[in-house]
Order: sequence, then structure tokens, then C-alpha cells
Amino acid sequence: MVIIIGLAALNGLGVLFQHATWTPKLALDLEGGTQIILSPKLESGQTVSADQLNQAVAIIRQRVDAGGVSEAEINTQGTQNIVVSIPGVPDDETIRRIESSAKLEFRPVIFTEQAPASAAGSTNSPAPTGTPTPSASSTLSTIPTASPTNASDPNWVSAALLDQYQNFQCSSLATNGANVAPADKPLVTCENNGAYKFILGPVEVAGTTISDARNGLISNSQGNSTGQWGVFITFNDVGTRQFADVTQRLFALKGPQHQFAIVLDGKVISAPTTNAVITDGKPQISGSFTQASSKTLADQLKFGALPIGFQVQSRDTISATLGSSQLINGLLAGLIGLILVVLYSLLQYRALASVTIASLVIAGTITYLLVTLLSWQAGLRLSLAGVAGLIVAIGITADSFIVYFERIRDELRDGRALESAVEAAWKRAIRTIVASDTVNLLAATILFALAVGNVRGFALTLGLTTIIDLVVVSLFTHPVMQLIARTSFFGEGHRFSGLDPQALGAVYRGRAQFRSPVSVPDGKKATSNREAVKRQTIAERKATEREAMRSKGKDS
Repeated sequence: MVIIIGLAALNGLGVLFQHATWTPKLALDLEGGTQIILSPKLESGQTVSADQLNQAVAIIRQRVDAGGVSEAEINTQGTQNIVVSIPGVPDDETIRRIESSAKLEFRPVIFTEQAPASAAGSTNSPAPTGTPTPSASSTLSTIPTASPTNASDPNWVSAALLDQYQNFQCSSLATNGANVAPADKPLVTCENNGAYKFILGPVEVAGTTISDARNGLISNSQGNSTGQWGVFITFNDVGTRQFADVTQRLFALKGPQHQFAIVLDGKVISAPTTNAVITDGKPQISGSFTQASSKTLADQLKFGALPIGFQVQSRDTISATLGSSQLINGLLAGLIGLILVVLYSLLQYRALASVTIASLVIAGTITYLLVTLLSWQAGLRLSLAGVAGLIVAIGITADSFIVYFERIRDELRDGRALESAVEAAWKRAIRTIVASDTVNLLAATILFALAVGNVRGFALTLGLTTIIDLVVVSLFTHPVMQLIARTSFFGEGHRFSGLDPQALGAVYRGRAQFRSPVSVPDGKKATSNREAVKRQTIAERKATEREAMRSKGKDS
């Protein structure tokens, strides 16, 4: 009851203050949602390979799954496009996470100056952490006299590149193709908010060398939080070596060349100065981040830079692929299964079936509240496959009750009183129940880790209900059996209780010896003997036959 009240209270708080609902969210097959078609941004003559497309699909799927099990579908369309189908109406952060190509590059700064006020764009994006050093464009009028020796060399600036820079307008940044610029050539671009223009050298560290990225609050040198959000990057071995080489060179330079630019999709999101040689491969990006924007960027970087840039070709609302009728049919199938389990329990265990029914009600209530809570907090979407996982749980839960009840009956056949039989049976039954549920949970865990889409939803609901089964049988079913064992109806073995020792019959004691039921009325002896014979193993039956043949031999 504490668990149920706690889950209900959490859901209630969500309904009152966080726009949650009392019903689980449905997946794409049952509710419909939003479909986004992404098309690649390509240079003239550039094509997309199948490997690039498959890699992009895998990365986008990781980004979507980062928000929880959302039952999204990510597939290729033709030889170029990617189709992302998301259930319901996704929030803006999810859309940005999907639509952004997150093509991250680290380029050295060759020259920078403040852009004209008329060219500055939105100021909602992170500003550079290191303030660029403004310079007059006339200081960059030198035509190269030699081949560039490194990525920071001003000899990269040709007459054509200088002309492009002087006439470049930051307002055209979204359409000038900076996000598909060649990695081995210099780049003319702007800061993300349009405040500064840059001439950047070739790419020296690629975003694909990032092994991890997370967001968090930045601390100062004393370890105290500054209250500013940032993104913390960890490079792999290749990126660590490359980044150490770059910072070692930039640390010795002056002016704008002392800076390096972090370029995301062709835009400079940060241009910090090089204040130290970073050899551990763990730099940080700081600026005017919010918690949400820093998490979005960290997710994009953590799950890899796409091999190519993408743009949104279309974004539409789609209807459910299966619809509410299929959900109703699935729930009806579950109800039929539940009724059959109840009928079997009534026939097999008589009044003891009330414990089964009550336990199923408790398990169902906890499952519903937990699924609803996860739907609100973790983005869980219930698909038809997930519903199937919940239906399978009815059998798992009923199986645990059967194991327990049959152990109790075995103890009663051995002559124990009901209270003693309940305790002895629990010690034997719980081992079997835990072993069975562990196998189910292991299978669900492997399936969840290796599968995608709807299959993960099935694995998740199967795993959750398996854990709930252990909780219910331990914290409800067993205590209830301890309580009813003290009642006269069950404790004295009423014939409708399902725990009548006389009706359970004799039991095999070894070497073909049987203990006769205590005080069995003549009218019940035949039934008791049939019950005992029915429960014999093959070895017991053979032993009984051999004993019967020996008896006949002695008589003859």
C-alpha cells in the first residue's frame, strides 16, 4: 500500500504541476505523431554512400533514445533521405536534437573582427567564451608570399578569400554553405549570433574524435560553482593527441591567432583564447548556455557528429499505423487471459484463489501507476508490443502463485499444520520464483540492450512486470498467506478452502512407502488414493509396481 500510495502521489503531483496525465502516453502505432524527412546537404558533385546513411540513422536513433523509450521509427528513404517518425507532439528540444546535423570541427582563427551592427543576427545563441581581438580589415590585405606551413598561417588568405571575407554578410550565414565547406580549406564564417566575422584555417580536430560529452555547471579554480552552464568534452586518444598539438602551437601565438574556433554546422559557437596547453583531452565549452541548450549540444556531441549535414525537407503530422481498435483488441486479449487465469485458480484452489485475484489486482495497479510515471518522467511510450509485454506478465505472476501454493500443499501432505506449512513452503518456493524471474529479467535486459523500436518497449514492460512480480509475491502474497493461515476457515482445512489435508491424499515417503491420510472418511478414501497416485513420479510408480509384484509372489 505504501508503494501504491507513493506512486499515486507522484503521478498526482505531475498532473497538478507538470502537465502529466493519469494515462500512459501511446506510441506511434497507436496514437500517430510527427514525421520529419531529412535530406543531405551536399556540395556540387558530392554523393551519399550507404555507409554514411546507415551511420547517420544510428546516430539519430541514439539521440532520440537519449530522451527515453519513445518508440520512434528511424529509417532510410531511397538512397539519400532519412525519415524520423516520433509519436505524439515532440517538444522543441527533441526536434532540435534530431534536426541538427551537429557537424563539429575545431579550426584555428587566422583573423577576426566585429561584424557591422546591421549584419548581426540573433543573440540567443552562446557567445564566444574568449573575446576576439578586433582588428581593421586593412591589416589583412597581404597577399600570400609562400605556401602555408600550418593551419594558423596567414598565407592561407588569398586575394579571393580576402574579397569574400570583406563582402561577407553574417545575415547570409544560413544559406552560404558554410556547413558543407571542405575540411582541408580555410573558412569564412561568423559567430552564431552574428557579432563577429572570422577567417578560419583548415580543420585540425574533427568532432568524430569526441568519445563523450556532458553538460553541467562550471566551477572556478577554487572548485566553487560559477552558476554558468557549459559542455564538458572528452576526446579519444586520436583527438587528445591532435588537440594537444593544436593548443601547444596556439599558446605561443599572439592576437587573433591565439584563439581557436569551435565550429558547429559551419557557425562559430565559441572562440576561446588558448590559455594553456591541454594535454588531457578534456576541454570545455562555455558561454551563454541554459541548462536545456547545454544538454542539447552535449547530446549531439556525445552521440557523434553525423558524417554529412542534413536539412529538414518536410515535417508532417501522421496518423496511427494501427489505431485504437488494435489497442482495444490487445486489451481484450489480456482481459480474456486474466479471466482464464481466475477461472483456473477457482477450479484448482477454490477459496485460495481469492489470494491470486487480490495479488493480480495489486500487481496490475502498481504496473499501471509505474508505466504512467515513466511515461511522464522518462518519455516511455506504450506500443502494442509493450501491451503484449504486460499481458505476458499475467502468466508470469500466476506462475509464481502456483509454485507457492503447490509447495504449501506438499507441506500439508507431509502432515504439517497450515501456519508451519506456509513458512516451510515459502523458503522452498521463493528460491524457485527468484530463479524463474531472474531468467525472465535477464532475457528482457538483453533484448532491451540489443533491440530497437517497438521490441525495446516489449522488453521494458516485460522486465518491469518481472520485478513487480517479485515485489508483490514477497510483500503481499506471502504476508496474506501468513494471515489467512491463522483463520479457522483455512487453518482447519475447510473443504472449500483449497487446503484440505484430507482431500490432498497420501504422499510417497520413499521405498514405495506411503503415509495414509489421517482420519480420512470412507467416502473420501478413493478420492485421496487417486490424488496420491496422480502425483507420483515415474520412479515412484515403478517402485510401487515392483513392490506389488513382490507381494503377489509372496502370496502365491
